Amino acid sequence: MEEPVIVQKHSLKMEMEAGTYFWCSCGRSKNQPFCDGSHKGTAFRPVRVVLDEPQRVKWCMCRHSKEGPFCDNTHRVL
Repeated sequence: MEEPVIVQKHSLKMEMEAGTYFWCSCGRSKNQPFCDGSHKGTAFRPVRVVLDEPQRVKWCMCRHSKEGPFCDNTHRVL
């Protein structure tokens, strides 16, 4: 089974506008934390995230969170 690339062992906090985003689940994107298509040829697919209102988001950058694209602090035990 393929493992995602650990980009960093802490979250990326961003102020986000309402809208649809595609989180990179493979860790290979050059446009972190968002997908740029680098997953092509792997088992990974981007995760669609819809934000209904502006909010601060803690994006998972280790790609091991049980909360999908959102950080749950799993990076602390990697």
